[in-house]
Amino acid sequence: MRLALDEAGQAVRGGDVPVGAVVLSPDGTTVLAAGHNEREATGDPTAHAEVLALRRAAAALGQWRLTGCTLVVTLEPCTMCAGALVQSRVDRVVYGARDEKAGAAGSLWDVVRDRRLNHRPEVVEGVLAAESARLLTDFFRTR
Repeated sequence: MRLALDEAGQAVRGGDVPVGAVVLSPDGTTVLAAGHNEREATGDPTAHAEVLALRRAAAALGQWRLTGCTLVVTLEPCTMCAGALVQSRVDRVVYGARDEKAGAAGSLWDVVRDRRLNHRPEVVEGVLAAESARLLTDFFRTR
């Protein structure tokens, strides 16, 4: 999560909401890819930290299935990112701060654990939640 927090800091420097993500290999010791929000920097509405990290991890592995991998992200994924998590077949998602307004991993919705879908990753929430939330609060206070 500390690496994801570092990524979130990079998003702020680009004018984006401070969300950072990393994808860990199945053994949990190797970072396959990282990403931070780049919507403002790229003009791409899909350039969320999670989507970018998943794309980069798939490229690093040479396949779209990220079976066994873990996505670590500072903020609970939105519906788009939750869908990407399910589609990429990651085994687990670990997140920091809950997103009561747009979260889709247990707060507002629970897309990632919907029994109607073909894949349901494990969800671990609240890891360094206070630090993750503080980044967001500080960012929006300056807006």
